[in-house]
Amino acid sequence: MNQGTHPEELPAEVLDDVASVVGAEVTLFSRLPGGVNGGARRVQLAGRADAVLKAVPRAHPNHLDETLRAQRVVEHMRRRGYPTPAWLGVGATATHVWHLMDFVDAAPAPELTPSLVEQLMEIIELQAGQASEPYDHWSYAWRVATGQESAVAGLDFNETPEQSLLRQSVARLSGYSSVVSALVGRLRLLCADVPPPREAPDMVHADLSTPSNVLVRDGAVVAVVDIGNAGSGTRATDLTTLVWYTFQDPLLDGVRRRLWTRILDLVGWEGAAVLAATHILHMLEVPIRLGPHDVVPGVVKRGHRALDELNALR
Repeated sequence: MNQGTHPEELPAEVLDDVASVVGAEVTLFSRLPGGVNGGARRVQLAGRADAVLKAVPRAHPNHLDETLRAQRVVEHMRRRGYPTPAWLGVGATATHVWHLMDFVDAAPAPELTPSLVEQLMEIIELQAGQASEPYDHWSYAWRVATGQESAVAGLDFNETPEQSLLRQSVARLSGYSSVVSALVGRLRLLCADVPPPREAPDMVHADLSTPSNVLVRDGAVVAVVDIGNAGSGTRATDLTTLVWYTFQDPLLDGVRRRLWTRILDLVGWEGAAVLAATHILHMLEVPIRLGPHDVVPGVVKRGHRALDELNALR
């Protein structure tokens, strides 16, 4: 991670809580680049190596429990050689939930390259059979792609408050414009008859290919971070996210074909359709909800292109 320039203020009680958990005085050093879901800050620990502190406002009563779940995933995967930094502590105040992890002296990937995609595909293979927490991204993707509620499907699915709110936001996308409505309709039709997935045994990162979450040094992936949303399901979820980002550069067309092939091997065409539809809907939801709105036409165009490619593989 590269150092930033202007650390944002945190309530003093957050730093006090961190210090009490890790047993060392904590000094804010700099804001780190990237981080869509919350600011990461490089900190200095008295008498110890630098670390990275990520503190976000409490979103709901179970927020700390979910962060502790992510810590358990980190510990489990690191024992299996997964390149994510160790978490040094987790805690919460009345207003914030935080975690502290090792500082990695590497830079966020500025863009994907064929070599980085190939490396990430190998890293994703480390996730095979490593589901350790009941936080199911696979069944959630099916609900997003089909628009079905658990009760309608006659199934009992648990989901986090974030998942529930995100699904509700996705359900409103068609009202944004006729162009978006047409794409959403195409996605729904594509997945309408797909049955609910069986339980899958893999660990899912769920945000692996966001460029700021892949840290590189001298062309090599040295760490993947922002693992707070990790859970269980099929590792094809993370491969599908990689597919989306390969459309940014024609030089990645070849590696994208290998990604599609691997996804189809893992979950078949219907499963690939569900995962692709879910990712496209998520990519629409963010700029429509938060902006910038001028990127929406490009997302729509890329969404149709991804579906055209997938249909050609049917």
